[in-house]
Amino acid sequence: MFLKSYHFLVMFLCLMAVSLQSCLKDTCEGTNTFIEHIPIYKTLDEIRTNVTMEGSQEMVNAGKLYFYNDYIFINEIREGIHIIDNSDASNPQNIGFIRIPGNVDISVKDNTLFADNYIDLLSIDISNPQLPVLLNRAEDVFSSLSLDEDLGHLVYYEPTERTIEIPCSDPRWNNGFFFENGDVFFDANTNVPTANNVEGGATRTGIAGSLSRFALYDCFLYVIDRERFINVFDVKSTSSPELINTVEVSWGIETLFPYQDKLFIGSQSGLFIYDNSTPSEPTYISEFQHARACDPVFVKGNIAFVTLRDGTFCEGFINQLDVIDVSDILNPSLIESFPMDNPHGLSIKDNNLLLCEGTHGLKVFDIENVEDIPNNKIDHIKGFDAYDVISLPNRNVALVIGKDGLYQFDTSDPRNLKELSVLSVNR
Repeated sequence: MFLKSYHFLVMFLCLMAVSLQSCLKDTCEGTNTFIEHIPIYKTLDEIRTNVTMEGSQEMVNAGKLYFYNDYIFINEIREGIHIIDNSDASNPQNIGFIRIPGNVDISVKDNTLFADNYIDLLSIDISNPQLPVLLNRAEDVFSSLSLDEDLGHLVYYEPTERTIEIPCSDPRWNNGFFFENGDVFFDANTNVPTANNVEGGATRTGIAGSLSRFALYDCFLYVIDRERFINVFDVKSTSSPELINTVEVSWGIETLFPYQDKLFIGSQSGLFIYDNSTPSEPTYISEFQHARACDPVFVKGNIAFVTLRDGTFCEGFINQLDVIDVSDILNPSLIESFPMDNPHGLSIKDNNLLLCEGTHGLKVFDIENVEDIPNNKIDHIKGFDAYDVISLPNRNVALVIGKDGLYQFDTSDPRNLKELSVLSVNR
């Protein structure tokens, strides 16, 4: 009797579920926000154009930040590199622009600037930054997303947000993505793959921001490729880098931070630590997992500072600073997590942490006591946008890049930063 009643109940619930589902399909309608991603193809002729030095240009879509020998290099996303003479931090001079299609990241060793050019790696002599000279083009060392015989390499997707009305009966309902007329529509909370989108050792190198995907260590250049791999280049001869190794790490890796003989890799799911004592062959040591979010990292001593933030690209819903003990490199452990507004890039000078908070500006924390960081905020500069920062060694200057432009601050008194100069972004 019990079994018959049980089977009847199950059948009844199933019929009700089907009936309700049928009704919903007939009547309901939903509004989904999708990001339409238009595929951008480039032929080899469009990729391998002549690298030219042009006159100074306004920054419009500023990207990565790099400092070398009193010069600041600022990436104009997928367009090239602004060169700023910063011999006087209170009066920086925009002296020129290197036109490099598809450029996203940069690094410098011994007066040679390395820059990605979609699928190629360029070596550019900047002994005279006002007259850069292309030395070498390493071809096909980065992956494109696909290759079409007629259109060329699919190098990235151009996002355009659209709100679409989709009825429940539509197969696209509640899908993470779908295709339509050659474009890809991703749900607004879904990450999208991109193409090629930090210093140590004994050679003369510059300083990268904490969002860098390029890293130099000794005579080797590391570059994140397709958010999953690290390409290792031998750059003993800076004029002719050689791709010698590709290391698979994990999907969603974003940033590189070499420290001593370790390589700290920030990803959307955690912090990966690799042994770099044999620089040509970095090997996995350990990892620290966290909630899904964007993940820049900065390391000092036995402490790793990791920022996690929300946003469409990051897929996360948290904004916090994680402080991680890496003294036991095989077993990194969380010391504490501290809530933040919208943390991005970070840098450390002495015992002071400079933290970019997006539209909330720049914060400075005394980190002598890492377990009580929120109660040791010593300065907060508001009224501008900040997403990455470089604290210059041996001088009291911090470079801060954001949607508003390049800001420089005097950090001689970390409790009262003073603005030195601004180069605005014209959006």
